Amino acid sequence: MRRWIKVSVVAAVVLGVGGYVAAPYAQDWRLARNACGGALPPDAVDRLTPADSRLGSEESRQIDGLGSYWCRLTLEGDKGRDKRFVEMAAYTRREDQDREFMALFPESGFSTQAPLPEGLPGFVDEYRAVHLLLECPDLGKDEEGRQRKLLVNTWLGRDVNTGVPGAAYRTAVALANSASDRLGCGAKPLEAPKRDIALADPGDDPETVPLSDAKDTACGWVAGAGLSGSADWRVAVRANHSAPTGRCDLYSKDEESGEQLSRMTFVSWYGDWSNRLTAENDRYERLSMTATARCDGEAANYALDASDDTPGVDKAARQRMLKRFAEDEVSRRGCSGLRLSF
Repeated sequence: MRRWIKVSVVAAVVLGVGGYVAAPYAQDWRLARNACGGALPPDAVDRLTPADSRLGSEESRQIDGLGSYWCRLTLEGDKGRDKRFVEMAAYTRREDQDREFMALFPESGFSTQAPLPEGLPGFVDEYRAVHLLLECPDLGKDEEGRQRKLLVNTWLGRDVNTGVPGAAYRTAVALANSASDRLGCGAKPLEAPKRDIALADPGDDPETVPLSDAKDTACGWVAGAGLSGSADWRVAVRANHSAPTGRCDLYSKDEESGEQLSRMTFVSWYGDWSNRLTAENDRYERLSMTATARCDGEAANYALDASDDTPGVDKAARQRMLKRFAEDEVSRRGCSGLRLSF
């Protein structure tokens, strides 16, 4: 039984000998219940709270005219400590969403990321924040005929127990569903992962699998990519087919020494915001090889980052692989108008 669920029992027991003993727990229970409009799952809050820590405060702000909602729950702590327990910001305006995406993918756009489990429509950024993008049927389309959407960003503090399996994702999903209701989005409620999965850390060395084992993943196209057999190629799958961005990282290792020789990164970005990433290709040599398409009435952009001396992979091979990657993405998402730029 979780600590705030049993507060009433504890309070009754100690009331006669010092009700102050239960006061901190009562405050935790009150803050957890009220924070973010009561959207936080109590069991997840309990599991995420660091040992011997108390919750400090909660606040929220909703601006209907701007289609935005923000809330935060903090921890008590000394000055200089990261007091943030959880913070969420949600936006329905396209300008706000574009600003957030451009901050996440500066310059050439090859920011570190990890996919969300079980096909959730989002990703984890390099700072372990969870970003979810949902369609808003109740908000209709904007002036350019694009379906309005809801972007929900959720951050957990550095001291929070993010490694507890399942708790972080359940929290992010619950906050996204609540934001959809508050802002009149009308999105189909998301379901938290059924498996208890710890929050991904994109900064860690990614888990890789042999190309032959990638067939049933979001990077399954690499299994038939025709890479040279002289290198032990492996792939890190950092994509799912419902997120606004994803990547497939290919690594080769020397068969004798086991030393990593090179890496090729194939990235996809979905939404008109992604045109800004590729508008100045000449400025970034990493974007010298790209492709574009139209998906659900908006732009899709694909790019390859690879060195010219990738063993066994010349320029023609890289172009062929980018084409295969983009064609696979276009086919899976029902896109059209694929154009290559080599």
